[in-house]
Amino acid sequence: MSRRDIYHNTVKLALQKAGWTITHDPFPLKIGNKRLSADLGAERLISAEKGTEKIVVEVKSFVGESDVKDLEQALGQYILYKQILNEIGENRDLYLAVSRPVFNSVFTVEIGQLLINNKIIKLIVFDDKNEEIVQWIPN
Repeated sequence: MSRRDIYHNTVKLALQKAGWTITHDPFPLKIGNKRLSADLGAERLISAEKGTEKIVVEVKSFVGESDVKDLEQALGQYILYKQILNEIGENRDLYLAVSRPVFNSVFTVEIGQLLINNKIIKLIVFDDKNEEIVQWIPN
């Protein structure tokens, strides 16, 4: 099993505070003979008529020497996981979870806006001090 991100438990608690039930920790992904795992699987009841909403969350701290290198790695993982979820028919939305400071430094500038505006990536922005989700992109 790979090492957990430093914000793994923070995001897990923030999701639970927001009414999500953690269903997988980690969320297993398998394609062919390759086994991978995203950080979390979660679900919540939308309404009796609409059923449950299900998500997979990959948590990233961006603590490397370069925000761009961290973004490249996170984006590669995100795209790979999204394709595997599609291939195996798993009906869950995939989100990348980042702290508010990372969002402000990476995703409010041109490089991050490119990914958001072109709907390449979905984000959960969390407050690491209060252990709360502050924004869903797209919401």
